[in-house]
This record gives sequence, structure tokens and C-alpha cells, in this order.
Amino acid sequence: MTVLALDIGATKFAAGVVQHGRKVRDVRQVDVPPESVWAACRDLLLEVAGDANITAVGIGSAGPVDVRTGTTGPLNIPEWKAGFAIVAAVQELFPTAAIRFAIDGACLALAEHHVGALRGVPDALAMTVSSGIGGGIIADGRVILGRTGNAGHIGHIVVPGWDVPCGCGGVGCVEAVASGMSSVRWAVEQGWRGETGAQLAKAAHSGDEIALAALHRAGTALGQAIASAAALLDVDRVVVGGGFARSGEPLWNPMRAALDKHARLNYLRELRVIPSRITHGATLVGAGVLAAGHATADDIV
Repeated sequence: MTVLALDIGATKFAAGVVQHGRKVRDVRQVDVPPESVWAACRDLLLEVAGDANITAVGIGSAGPVDVRTGTTGPLNIPEWKAGFAIVAAVQELFPTAAIRFAIDGACLALAEHHVGALRGVPDALAMTVSSGIGGGIIADGRVILGRTGNAGHIGHIVVPGWDVPCGCGGVGCVEAVASGMSSVRWAVEQGWRGETGAQLAKAAHSGDEIALAALHRAGTALGQAIASAAALLDVDRVVVGGGFARSGEPLWNPMRAALDKHARLNYLRELRVIPSRITHGATLVGAGVLAAGHATADDIV
């Protein structure tokens, strides 16, 4: 009996074998190709599965998703943007397996709630800041899915001051301003010559003025979005993970400054925003929790 976890990201697929319901081993990943996207995902799953009898697969996907129909439509995967029936495709691959599916933010929240910084915290928000920006809500000790499965998709909170076009079709979304991809794009437009969010963070730590400005811009927008979400949800804990979130003080200092400026209501006085302790693959860990059956009706609604 083997359980798999699959993470569908904006730029990469990752998959691994779930161990003891809360750890994922033998993790492998591939870049999302510009075409034949399902073929790349399928081959990755088959490689990880090997000759094992697959009894369950947990899928955490970049959004938007529709858990009612089992479809995913990540904004940064053009071939799937209109909607791809991921649950049916994986079910065809493993006909006898139980397929469990959620947006990546919900999986992130499950991971933080089971093994991360939100254990024992009944009301919180978990965020990922990477190529895109996502999130998951914990309310009364449960991860909230919402009507279509997209609850907590904080990347599309609109932040003031920037009318930047977003991949969703709107303008001013925090993902369009503060994600790793968006920050790199803005920095390049200002004359910076790097290519990745990691390079941008390194340049900022070296004192590059454009890189510092890009991270200040991103951190400010993140702080604004978190302040709005915290006021709406009445949470006192926000955990922020993801590759771009590990950019350090050039990102976190303006984020904290924006929180101090905007999170002013009395019930937000105890609000804490902290980095995730899950350093690699939080979405994959959450998909593993989902697949292993640990996310019951008491955990997710």
C-alpha cells in the first residue's frame, strides 16, 4: 500500500511517497513545460510510483481550482488555464486509488496545522509567497475550502497604490505586485539584469538599489494584504512560507512596517506574522496529509 502526494505549482511539479501520513520521501520534481503539460505530470507520477500498488493520491494545486469537478486552472500554466480535469486524469492513471484534491493554500494550511507553526492554533492564515501567492484559512481548528475550494486565495486581494495587471484579468492584486515572478519582472523593467527571485534577494542583500526597491515594494504590498485579511478573518497568527518569502529582512522589514501602519484595530493587537518552519515542500506535505486520510471532517470543511 503506497500513498502519493502531488504538488502542482506555477513553474514546477513535485511528487513523492507519503510516509506515516505526515512526511514525504523520494521527492522528485520537474519543470512545468510550455506544452504537453499532463504528459510531464503523468511521467513524474509514474516514476515516483514505480511498481507499487497506489492506494491514494493527494493533490495540492495552484489555483484557481474547482474541487466540485476536480479541475485545476493555474493562471501560470496556459495549457491548463481554462481548466484541466486533474482528478479524472490521475484516477485513470491509478484506477483503484482514492484521489483527494485541494488548492495548494489549503494543503499549506493542513501542513502548518499538523506539523508546522500552527499546531494548536484554532484561527490562523497560512500563506505561500513564491512564483505566485496563495493561502489557506484555519477557522475554529478547521481548514476552510469554500464553495469551489478557493477559500484563502489571498493572492487576489487588491492592494492600494499599484494598478498592475494581474494574470487573473484584474488589476492591483497582491500577486501581481509581490510574488517572486512579479518582483523580478518589475526589477528587470527598472534595469536589473537578473532572472530569478533568489537572485533578486541576493542582490538586495548586496545593496543593489533596484533589488532593494523591488523587495520593499513587495513587502509593503504583502503587509497591506495581510492586514486586510487579518481584519476580515479575525486571526492572530499568520505563517508565511515559500521560496520568495525567504528573502530576509529586505522583504520582511517593509512587510512589518506596512502591518504596523494598517493593522490598527484593537482585536489585531496580538497579530503575529512569522516565517514558516517547513523549509521544503509545505504544499506537498499538506497533500500527503490529505492523501493519508488524516484530514477528516474535523480538519477540513
